[in-house]
Amino acid sequence: MDAGENPHYRTYKSFGIRIPSGYKKHGIDVSYAQGKIDWKKVAAMEEDSVRISFAFIKATEGLLKVDPYFKRNWREAPKAGIVCGAYHFLRPAKSGAWQARFFLQNVKMESGDLPAVVDIERLDGTAPAAMRKELMAFLKTVSAKTGVKPIIYTGISFYNDYLSGYFDDYPLWIAHYYQPSLQIDGNGRLNFWQHSDIGKVNGIAHVVDFDVFKGDSTTFQNLLVR
Repeated sequence: MDAGENPHYRTYKSFGIRIPSGYKKHGIDVSYAQGKIDWKKVAAMEEDSVRISFAFIKATEGLLKVDPYFKRNWREAPKAGIVCGAYHFLRPAKSGAWQARFFLQNVKMESGDLPAVVDIERLDGTAPAAMRKELMAFLKTVSAKTGVKPIIYTGISFYNDYLSGYFDDYPLWIAHYYQPSLQIDGNGRLNFWQHSDIGKVNGIAHVVDFDVFKGDSTTFQNLLVR
């Protein structure tokens, strides 16, 4: 550790980023932007007990787009021993229920997977109330079909502006970069924190988002699909 460095936020040279301390479960989230991934190399990488144990993988977007690398990532990452979850990029100008059905047509979740994730980052010209209506439609449709509540992913500003005080029954995953800690309203249901978007991992040719799970191993296991 460098002299004067925050002991709760230390630099990991092999990953090329600073990582908040005090977390046992570390992961990444990927899409076509990372290209073809060697998941065995990802799983084998470790520095000072930090290793990638889970991954969120982009599956779908809107009503028509399937991530071109989804099927490969969804197949290969679990083979390497990484716990996986799939996410959908919501377009709030389109039907949330239809988007949920499209997502479920392309993603077959199994026991031991992370819950589905809905990524909501923009209004796409809709009013906030209209966005929340389609988001809720997506959440309810996926919950009804899978029996598991999806995780909501968003950035901290979007959360504070449009989502805070809503959807309190759903797990939360917040993006807020380059900070030693994360404090938001509703912190008790915050399960995942995306703390960097410039991480480096063996087996991935491009920078990648880094995440931590806010809880112990038992809490993590209890979150998984049964």
